[in-house]
Amino acid sequence: MQPYRMSKGSIMLRLIGITTLIAFLALPLVGQVKLAQTGAQFLSVASDARGGGMAEAMTTLSLSSGSLFFNPAGMARMSSTVEVMASQNQWIADIVHNSFALAYRPANGRFGVFGASVMNVDYGEIQGTMVWANTKGYIDTEIIKPMAFAMGVGYANALSDKFAVGGHIKYVGLNYGHSVFPDEEDNPDTVKANLAFANAFDFGTIYHTGWKSLAFGMSVRNFSDEIKFEEEGFQLPLTFSLGISMDMFDLMRDRMGMQQLLLSIDALHYRAHPEQIKVGIEYKPLDMLSLRTGYYSSTSEHDLTFGLGIEQFGLGIDYAYTPFGVWNEVHRITARFSL
Repeated sequence: MQPYRMSKGSIMLRLIGITTLIAFLALPLVGQVKLAQTGAQFLSVASDARGGGMAEAMTTLSLSSGSLFFNPAGMARMSSTVEVMASQNQWIADIVHNSFALAYRPANGRFGVFGASVMNVDYGEIQGTMVWANTKGYIDTEIIKPMAFAMGVGYANALSDKFAVGGHIKYVGLNYGHSVFPDEEDNPDTVKANLAFANAFDFGTIYHTGWKSLAFGMSVRNFSDEIKFEEEGFQLPLTFSLGISMDMFDLMRDRMGMQQLLLSIDALHYRAHPEQIKVGIEYKPLDMLSLRTGYYSSTSEHDLTFGLGIEQFGLGIDYAYTPFGVWNEVHRITARFSL
């Protein structure tokens, strides 16, 4: 009697079904938590300049190593053997986000694509204080330099010419400096280090329909346990997104030649704030030049984004500009290199 073997089509349908089930099971978990009761918000801020120029509507797009910060499944269709990227995001209130990612595609993609990521946030300097019996009621202590980081490893694989999956495991750390305070015996030298750590997981899928360049995708980011500082606990900013994208010039390819007009739309459900729509557009008049814009819904200080990118000989530079209301503006820059 010959053993039963599942066809590739059956395996694919089951994987799609399992992924969809996981997504819908995760969605109620997001809704059960009150809005704004989350921490480590730096995990929700994109440093990547291509994503920043397109309002972060990147769920269905391939960014190679940069996909680890949006949807790890986007890493699966990387064509080069190795790609590295480094980004800096000059965020509001003089906060600086730095990120680095590496992707490796061994054996021409036969074993999938492996990746690693690092994020670091510099919040600047804050003057520490402690309670004291003087006219001010406090005295100055040391200068506090709060920071946060996340480092992780990821994997993605194209299971067929249409369907790709990916995952990303992260270790997240928060360091908010030291607190100096008197203890129960009024000893003023008691010092407490404000540290917290957590493990988080991202996963996602991308499905290319086979009709033109139309693609659908989903991702769940920052799925984790609760983090605690002393007695107060909070969740990471869990985010569920659904996306669709297509090169609109595919509808009139004969007239547009090699030009591309990529339209990407994401619908997001957050643990931290109300739902949001993100729309990104990327126009490529030439292979080496990209012009970008994007739109965020449900924001009070910013809605439009702008960006551009130049790529040649395996080296790419991206820049994004976001007007940010009373916070002036946000600048992002990314450098990529592939072999």
